[in-house]
This record gives sequence, structure tokens and C-alpha cells, in this order.
Amino acid sequence: MNDMAPESIEKQIADGFRWLRFAPAIERAYLTEYAQHRIKRAPIWALVGTFIYDLVFFGDATMVPDQLDRLVLMRFAIFTPFAILATVLVMKWRSARNYDLLSLAVVLLGGSLPMLIAVHSTSPHLFIYQTGNVATFLFLVIGLRPRFPAVIAGLFLLCVIHLTICAQIPSFDSVSFQGMVTFYITISIFLALGAYFQEHSDRMNFLNRVRAMTLHAQLEMQSERDELTGLLNRRSLARVERELWQAERSRSVYAIMLDIDRFKLFNDVHGHIDGDDCIRGVAGTIASTVRPDSRVFRFGGEEILVLLPDAGFDEACQMAEQIRQAIEGLAIEHRGLVPPGVVTASLGVAGGDTGDQTLQDLLRRADQALYDAKKLGRNRVSVGSLSLQRMS
Repeated sequence: MNDMAPESIEKQIADGFRWLRFAPAIERAYLTEYAQHRIKRAPIWALVGTFIYDLVFFGDATMVPDQLDRLVLMRFAIFTPFAILATVLVMKWRSARNYDLLSLAVVLLGGSLPMLIAVHSTSPHLFIYQTGNVATFLFLVIGLRPRFPAVIAGLFLLCVIHLTICAQIPSFDSVSFQGMVTFYITISIFLALGAYFQEHSDRMNFLNRVRAMTLHAQLEMQSERDELTGLLNRRSLARVERELWQAERSRSVYAIMLDIDRFKLFNDVHGHIDGDDCIRGVAGTIASTVRPDSRVFRFGGEEILVLLPDAGFDEACQMAEQIRQAIEGLAIEHRGLVPPGVVTASLGVAGGDTGDQTLQDLLRRADQALYDAKKLGRNRVSVGSLSLQRMS
């Protein structure tokens, strides 16, 4: 994911991609999207391309009637089943490489079969007939649009196959053949240039889309993070509530609400700079103590909320006690205390099933449990009423 950060995208744009290749992580993402979009349209192109290809049967009947039976067999019994089978296979094994191979196989077979049969014809219309292969070149570059290396390979092989077959036709004199060579090489060069610039444009559009998405995700993440501690902020509670409370099934959620003991006094004695350091230290300790799937919020000035999804009563109480001990274990000096001591925290625990309570109900009970912990002397864990009922 680091390679897909906005900075990496910007660097890729600045460095360019003359050889139509990105840095590895970006290239993998591009190929995934490329395969998804191309293969999604593969059945449409198979239907349209095969229909047009078979429609040329009428051209076979008028221009090479002496080979019509073989051409009909080739179009309807060989190429059409092959195109359908190849499309089914690429739909099953989806990848950029397989799509490029499909494109090459279809155009090479489709372009060579008619000419291999027509070479045996004595029709005077063979010169006009062979120009129909231009459609195969266009279908490769404009219709199927494989990646540039596949385009180059396809155009080169189409030229070689087509011109090699045409060279075997006795009715084509040297002037006609040289004209064909010039024509097909010229059109291949123009199509190759067009394919290069088209893929370059596609890749640039991809980079711009990824840059916009990653910037949006980064801004969205930053909007949900507390600037001082890096914890989630209260703005993110709405999203977390949707994730936990709008699930298809009810689930257990416990809340741990904690408050740094006598923090105002700490700020008065140590100053706000040390106060910020204290909050950061406590927040970091909590984040490293809780489970990976826990949500940790800076709920207020020195108040921190932990939501534990799918937790039980004993686990929630043990986690709260571990947090309390970890904060005390930081041994952050508190010179405002008499006698001087270290920073501690009071914690309130409440929980239940999402089907039985709203997030607001849960937070009120956890806050009341926190108040009880402070009233009982601070630096302790207190449990809310619903949790006590569950324990009993």
C-alpha cells in the first residue's frame, strides 16, 4: 500500500512511463483494472466480431465462389466455435495476460484462415478479397485493444502471415505485391502509434483516478483522526456505529471509557506542552494494549473511549484492568499530587448486545461507570449496571 500512496502516484507521473510500465504495485493495480474492464466487454466483442466475420460469407460467395464450401466450413465450423470457446476460457481464467493471448489468437486465426483457403482460388477478384484483412488489423487495435506489446506482436504476425500467403498467389504480380507490402506496413505503423498513445492516455487516466481516490481516502482518514494522538475522533463514531449496529445479526459490544486522573492539575503544574505529551503517551499505550479489532477514540480533552466488538464481560474487564496498569506503568511524573506520584486513569466498563441497546445508551452507562470509579477514589475500574447484570 505504501507504493500506492499519493506521493508514489505523483512520483510516477513526474517520472513518466515512456515504456508503458509502472512501478510494481501500481502496475499490478493497473493490470487488475485492465483485465476487469476488457474481459467484461469480451462477450460483446465476441458476439459482434463473430457476427461480422460470418457475415463476410456473402463476400466469399461473390468473390471466391470456387472455394465457398471450404470458406463456409472455416467460418461456421472452425472460427466461430473457437471464438466462443476462447471467450469462455478467458471469462473463467481472468487475467491481463490471458486477455492479450485471446486477442492475438482470435485475430491471427481469423486473419489467416480465409487467405489460406483463398490461395487455392482462381477467382479474378482475389486482390479485392485480400483487402478485407484490413478489418482484422482494425479489430485488434480498435476493438479488442490489448496492451501495446500484444498489439505490436499481432500487427507484425498479421503482416507476416498475410503477405507470406499473398506471395503464393500466382495472379499477384510483383507490382501488386509491393503495393500490398507498402500498404500493410504503413497501416500497421499508424495503428501501432495510435495504440501506443491510446494506452499512454489510458494509463495517465488511471494514475489520475488513483491519485484522486487515494487523496480522498487520505483526507477522509485524516478527518476521522485526532490530530494530537492519531486516535479516532468523535466524528468517526457515526461510521463505527453503522459498522457495528447495522450488521445483519446482533453482536456484543463493550465500551471502556477512561479519564486521566487530575489532568487539569497536571496541566496547571507541568504546563500544556507536557500535558499534550502525557495524552499522547497514554493514547499510544492504550492503542498498543487493546485488540487489533478494537476502536479507540479520543472522546474529549483527556477522555478516551475504547469499543470492543464481539467481546465478553470477563474479557472487557480484563482489558480495562490491563489498560489501567499500562498507564500507571508509564510512570509519568505528576508533581501536582500530594505526595507527588505518577499519572493514573479511572475507567468505566459497560456492554451488551447491539440489539438491546443503542450506542448512546452504551456510552451513557460507560460514562456513569467512569464517574463511579472517580467517586470511589480514582485509579480503578468500575463496571456499569448492565454488565453487572450479565455477570450475575
